[in-house]
Amino acid sequence: MPGVWAEVVGQDAQIAQLRAAVDRPVAMTHAWLITGPPGSGRSHAARAFAAALQCKNGGCGECKACKTALTAAHADVTLLATEKVTIGIDEVRDLSMLAQRAPSEGRWRVIIIEDADRMTERTSNVLLKAIEEPPPRTVWLLCAPHAHDVSVTIRSRSRVVALRTPPADVVARLLVERDGVEPALAHECALAAQSHIGIARRLARDPKARARRDQVLALATEVRGVGDAVLAAADLVKVAEDDAAAATEERDAAEKAELLAVLGAETGTIPPALRAQVRELEEDQKRRATRHKRDVLDRAMTDLMSLYRDVAAVQLGADTELTNIAHEGRIRELAARTDLPGTMARIDALGTAKERLAANVHPLLAIEAMILALRPRN
Repeated sequence: MPGVWAEVVGQDAQIAQLRAAVDRPVAMTHAWLITGPPGSGRSHAARAFAAALQCKNGGCGECKACKTALTAAHADVTLLATEKVTIGIDEVRDLSMLAQRAPSEGRWRVIIIEDADRMTERTSNVLLKAIEEPPPRTVWLLCAPHAHDVSVTIRSRSRVVALRTPPADVVARLLVERDGVEPALAHECALAAQSHIGIARRLARDPKARARRDQVLALATEVRGVGDAVLAAADLVKVAEDDAAAATEERDAAEKAELLAVLGAETGTIPPALRAQVRELEEDQKRRATRHKRDVLDRAMTDLMSLYRDVAAVQLGADTELTNIAHEGRIRELAARTDLPGTMARIDALGTAKERLAANVHPLLAIEAMILALRPRN
């Protein structure tokens, strides 16, 4: 399936549904909810759909409309992708106003909201008003992990397209064909990422990313006592903090410099009348760093859960391919020295830690409790 859909892998039925809508503009649904687990390609599907809507040929992938829409550089394609914990109400208000305008050069005005599940109730109500009576040439594309992650009123006014986790062999093939990754490494990374395309690509391209993941999985066998657990928790949180700082520091400085330039306060003391705007930017940046740190820790727990699921599979004698094939020795060691109830208890402890982080429990406390639950009982 060529053209703009090339990056949307393992979703043939869902692509057919979106392409059918492109082919029948008179019956266009003006609000779409694209759902799917992390790594299923929600944002890729939304951008591809936006490009197909703008393309005169239904998504050829070669014309200016396709290329600009795929990168959200098209004048009539707007993308809201937050890196903060929640989407701001003012951001959605601005989009609602934009939605009332006719497209300036394209066939449709398309507004994409990634992470629509990060809207508060007040923000969702603002969006609801915008999608209840949309202008005839406006299309809203909302992305969320599950339909139940958005308000029931928004869900009832949207057409849901549910993506699935693509098979690991399909993700591996994408890494080989589009990124030039060696087949065995592509297969290993696709399994380790649990078919999350973005993570699989990062693991395949970055040896340091693979090394960091190996370090996380080592917690399952190298933590022996309370002292080890406390130190390991501190190390893991520090890694997440450093990762967040590295990912956001340069961008934060550029954003602040740009704001000061706009305000005419590039040098010297910031006038009192302008400090509130600078403070608001700094608060937004802190929220972005907090989300990044949470995401790093959440991924570490997801990786550990995949390891213990492999352990459980070995203990049950299941004839399935291991997710962590590069760690088969560690998996079999754990399977031999623990029993199935103990393995399931550790998986439950990881799930509890995820819930605690989502509930804003201090990361160090949540991780310490988690690692203590993983250590051997003998």
